[in-house]
Amino acid sequence: MAGHSKWANIKHRKGRQDAKRGKLFAKLIKSIESAARTGGADSDSNPTLAAAVQKAKDNSVPRDNIERAVARGAGDVDGVDYIETFYEGYAPGGVALYVQILTDNRNRAASDVRSAFSKNGGSLGEPGSVGYLFEQKGYILVRGDEETVMMAALEGGAEDVMQEGGQWEVVCAPGDLETVRAELEMADVRIETGEITYLPSVSVAVDAATAPKVLRLVDALEDLDDVQAVFANFDIPDEVLAGLQ
Repeated sequence: MAGHSKWANIKHRKGRQDAKRGKLFAKLIKSIESAARTGGADSDSNPTLAAAVQKAKDNSVPRDNIERAVARGAGDVDGVDYIETFYEGYAPGGVALYVQILTDNRNRAASDVRSAFSKNGGSLGEPGSVGYLFEQKGYILVRGDEETVMMAALEGGAEDVMQEGGQWEVVCAPGDLETVRAELEMADVRIETGEITYLPSVSVAVDAATAPKVLRLVDALEDLDDVQAVFANFDIPDEVLAGLQ
């Protein structure tokens, strides 16, 4: 868990950059379609869809685009049947990477992921090699005073609340994400980002020489159209991270 708020902030800033190129929008829409196809179009009974829709709204995806994505996923209009799978491997420094794929072409995805690992100093592992290090959780990064954040998070059913610098990391079961978020919003807590993610159980410290190599591989993977998200267990010191942004 250590360093995850830094990772969340990196992704949040990178997401704003990706949105300018349209890449983030495309991935958010794909996530909505897949969630609706798997669990149905009712976000009240499909927490994965609810989280995907909320993340799209947070990133300013137009409402019409969201509604069409839900309809395609539910089969109301023609859509693509995406396959979800995960690739596992290592970045330089022994950092574990758990790569979420949503694709309509498994062979293309496999080839692209393998190439990204090999060209950027990483190594692709066997199924199960690093997946056990990650657990699916609801994750919300917020700013606010301790008492307000604690009370609202626990009232919503959060499992853990941890301070990280000037922010708070709120962790909950995936199905409780929307409930916890709603409690935080009612308490006027500023939400930086919220999502269903995979959190590492252990972290790997990364030094100044290795950090750019790790982030280069992560960026290469995230730039692939079939890669929905990359989860990692690195912990980059603040001073090193500041020099990379």
